[in-house]
Amino acid sequence: MTLAIQAEGLSKRYRLGEGGYATLRERLDLRSRGRAADASRGREVWALKDVDLEIAEGDVVGIVGRNGAGKTTLLKAVARIVRPTTGVVRIRGRVGALLEVGTGFHPELTGRENVFLNGVILGMTRREIARRFSDIVEFAGVERFLDTPLKRFSSGMYLRLAFAVAAHIDPDVLIVDEVLAVGDAEFQQRCLGRMSELGQEGRTVLFVSHDTGAVGRLCRRAVWLDEGRVRDVGAAHDVIEAYLGTVVSRGGRSVISVSDTKHVSGLSVALLDEHGRPTDTVRRDEPLRFEARFTLTEALPRFDLALYLLSESRVQVLSENVSDQQIHIDGPGAFTVRLTIPELLSPGEYFAGIWLATDWESLVWQEVLQFTVSPRPDDPTEATRRNRVVQPRVTWEVERRSATSELHSR
Repeated sequence: MTLAIQAEGLSKRYRLGEGGYATLRERLDLRSRGRAADASRGREVWALKDVDLEIAEGDVVGIVGRNGAGKTTLLKAVARIVRPTTGVVRIRGRVGALLEVGTGFHPELTGRENVFLNGVILGMTRREIARRFSDIVEFAGVERFLDTPLKRFSSGMYLRLAFAVAAHIDPDVLIVDEVLAVGDAEFQQRCLGRMSELGQEGRTVLFVSHDTGAVGRLCRRAVWLDEGRVRDVGAAHDVIEAYLGTVVSRGGRSVISVSDTKHVSGLSVALLDEHGRPTDTVRRDEPLRFEARFTLTEALPRFDLALYLLSESRVQVLSENVSDQQIHIDGPGAFTVRLTIPELLSPGEYFAGIWLATDWESLVWQEVLQFTVSPRPDDPTEATRRNRVVQPRVTWEVERRSATSELHSR
């Protein structure tokens, strides 16, 4: 077996309070604080700790884990964007990485110029870029705006162009982070389709997502990261099952850890009964009433929230955004958001997830609740065994026609 990626003892440490550039005034202030500054520098966070991982050539691998588990840091280490504190990562072949929207793009340059700029950054020659240029533009769907400065692109156009370049450099290893969360549904499907094609061509794909349904459909294997360590590696379905068993709660209400984002706090999601109490079971002829509570610690332009439902087999059956109703949530402040879904689902087990994001950043994307839709007392037993997801109210009409009328109608 030829390895495309091999990590041995991989660890990455960050010191709190360090990083970025400080002004002269900030540096003098840190020096004047003396001990307090020294104490702050002494606090450490290990984003990755002793990660051993082997990924074969041609394997399509999903990485799952809670927010702050170290998923993005692992991808950055593989892509040579961050240097490990200890350990090594070996990569075989050319790497194409899409980790953050707009990485390697210049807002003052046109779309056309940015395709060439980003292609060079990713290791292509100008001749290679020219040969693939039409395919990149067609995939991105931005032909009309090619000669427009990138700063005038919407975030969706920005993302489509970035993914199109990364996916068409003929990478031996393609690395894709949660950045796909800011794309529309059609574009996400095109991206997943492209990653699947690369896998079928024998390329290696490393895919991070909180969308376990997408991971299950696309990936043969999965890696579960927990607090910077590899907790499980194996068949995608088995790893996802084990992971969801620790993050999805029953009982009707789930409190979600958001310690890794400074924008959101106090996040919880609940399924409520008709009296407003948390429940984990709803009869199929009753509406689903969801409630999300959270606090935005600052103003976030173009903030959006979605609640989505997955079937037991991880097929997404519904996804609704607050913005679909032209409702705008302006922080800072504490918010309670409620969603009512009419009687639709057939009896069975389901998962509810929540997504919080801006145009540029996915803040939270996680399945949070497992609940049961139970049959009505008068439902026939055989009806509840049918392989279906929806069971809306329907009306049958049967009309008996006489043989005589049939003859006269011919």
